[in-house]
Amino acid sequence: MEYNDQNVRANMNSTKKQKSKYEAEQYLDADKGEEHKNAGNALFTKGDFPGAIKEFDEGVRRDPKNKAIYSNRCQAFIKLNAPVDALKDAEKCLELDPKFVKAYAKKGNCHCLMREYHKAMRAFEQGLEIDPTNKDCLDGKQKTLYSINTQASSTGTDGDEDRQRKAMADPEIQGIMRNPMIQQVLKDM
Repeated sequence: MEYNDQNVRANMNSTKKQKSKYEAEQYLDADKGEEHKNAGNALFTKGDFPGAIKEFDEGVRRDPKNKAIYSNRCQAFIKLNAPVDALKDAEKCLELDPKFVKAYAKKGNCHCLMREYHKAMRAFEQGLEIDPTNKDCLDGKQKTLYSINTQASSTGTDGDEDRQRKAMADPEIQGIMRNPMIQQVLKDM
C-alpha cells in the first residue's frame, strides 16, 4: 500500500526484471541439459518423436548454447514433417556455429520438404564448401536434384504454375520483382 508514483513503479519493474533474470540464470545447467539431450536421443531412437522434442525443449532451456540439442530437435521435427520448426533450429545451430555442416544438411532437408528447392541447393552447397566430402550434404543435393527432375517429368509442364505460385510467395523473389529495371525488362519481353 505504498505511495504509487512513477518512481515506485519503475523500481518495482526493475526489481521484477532482475529477479526474472536471476531465476533464469539459476535454471541454466549444462549437465542437466546434457541429461535431457541423452533422454531425448533415447526417445528418438525408440520412435517417440514428440517425447524426444519435449526432452530437447527442456535441454534447450537448461543449456541454450548447446548446438547438438538444437540439431537433434531439428531432426525430430523433420521426422514429424514440421519443416518450419526444424528450420528455426537449423538456423539457430548455424547462429551458434557457422561451420556446423550437419546444420546445413538439415537446413537443406527442411527447404526440400517445403519444396523450396533453390534454397535447399544453396544450403547443401554451403555445407559442401566447408566439407566437400560430407555425405549428408552430397546425398541431400542428389535427392533435391532427383525431386526437381521427378516433379518436372511428372507434370510435363515443369510444374510452372505451382513453381510460379511458390516463387511469388518468396520475399526474396518479391523484392526482385519490385525492382523497376526488372519490371521494364519483363515489359519489353
